[in-house]
Amino acid sequence: MAGDVEEYLRPGVKTPFCPGCADRILVRLILRAIAELKIDIDKMLFVSGIGCAAWIPSPHFNADTLHTLHGRAIAFATGAKLFNPELITMVVSGDGDLAAIGGNHLIHAARRNTDLTVICVNNMVYGMTGGQVSPATPMGIFTSTTVEGNRERPFDLCKLVAAAGAEYVARYSVGQPSPLVSSIKKGIETSGFSFIEVISPCHIQFGRRNRLDTAAETLKFFAGKCLMKDEAEGLSPEELGDKIITGEFSNGRDQAD
Repeated sequence: MAGDVEEYLRPGVKTPFCPGCADRILVRLILRAIAELKIDIDKMLFVSGIGCAAWIPSPHFNADTLHTLHGRAIAFATGAKLFNPELITMVVSGDGDLAAIGGNHLIHAARRNTDLTVICVNNMVYGMTGGQVSPATPMGIFTSTTVEGNRERPFDLCKLVAAAGAEYVARYSVGQPSPLVSSIKKGIETSGFSFIEVISPCHIQFGRRNRLDTAAETLKFFAGKCLMKDEAEGLSPEELGDKIITGEFSNGRDQAD
């Protein structure tokens, strides 16, 4: 970590992440967004559930953090925000935590347009508990519970929350640091429900089961999959194939109108 975010890091913490984990990158990018906004971190609350991504704010951030029950991060964050509306409240958790057991909290917070910034760290598996299939696992991908390849369509999480009524919706990879930092800043500054999906590959549970032997190979694999929204315009479904479209997306209120 460079000096520009050092003041936001809790002293003496040893990171729990595996060597090469992309969540290490996201720790820095979130803090960089906060530093560029010049936010007093004492005016923020970070809420997370259970899973690898939940360790991003807690224990790393030198701030108020709430490490909650599995799937309940948004519910706890909603309660905190209602109690103290001036609190800048950010949820950081994984696709399994937010979209599976926490799925109803996710869509209803978007429907209510609750003033939260939710960063969904999508590694497309249950990374911490054995590499099981998640609601975001692409079709054909091998996991510990889909040994012949996943046969179920994954959620498009951005379309889901946009349709539910989120104010701001975006998706970027950790391999797109500059637009991702800008997106996090927009999410924080948006009044209403902001949802930022971050593709953060797990080279242990995802990569090794899918013949990607190193963290570098896994990051390169996803870099080849990600396509910015403007680059995807006009391409046919066949041309898009299994690409992951990144960028900012129309919010659910515009779509509903």
